[in-house]
Amino acid sequence: MTNYSDKSMLDTPAGIVRVLLGLVFFLAGILKLVVPSLGDAFAGQLAAANIPLQSLVLYTFPFVEMALGILLVIGFHTRFVAAAAAVSMIVATYVHIVADDPALFPLQPVEPVGPLVLLLMLLYFIVRGAGAWSIERKES
Repeated sequence: MTNYSDKSMLDTPAGIVRVLLGLVFFLAGILKLVVPSLGDAFAGQLAAANIPLQSLVLYTFPFVEMALGILLVIGFHTRFVAAAAAVSMIVATYVHIVADDPALFPLQPVEPVGPLVLLLMLLYFIVRGAGAWSIERKES
């Protein structure tokens, strides 16, 4: 009988999910930079939701997303990085609720399904930590 109370038994699945979650953030940042229509949609989302400092956010947030993604992939300060990414998903949820124009969300539904799922996954890593294949694990 498998004993799942042993935390190490869940390290590999957690590591896989953490790496995939990091790739989602990294790719989201890249797509905002290299696909003009997605960059335009992101700018429209910021405007529709009345996000402060829109120009600054428009040009810096894709790099922030990429950095968060890389840090999640390698498992560096995972709890802190997951908390920072969770804040971004809370803002993304707000944007989805406030900006109800489907044209502003070309790759996802207007409802905040994506941000909420990512937020739940990030909350897991805030509580649990990195799992397998992380820098944190190798240092301990």
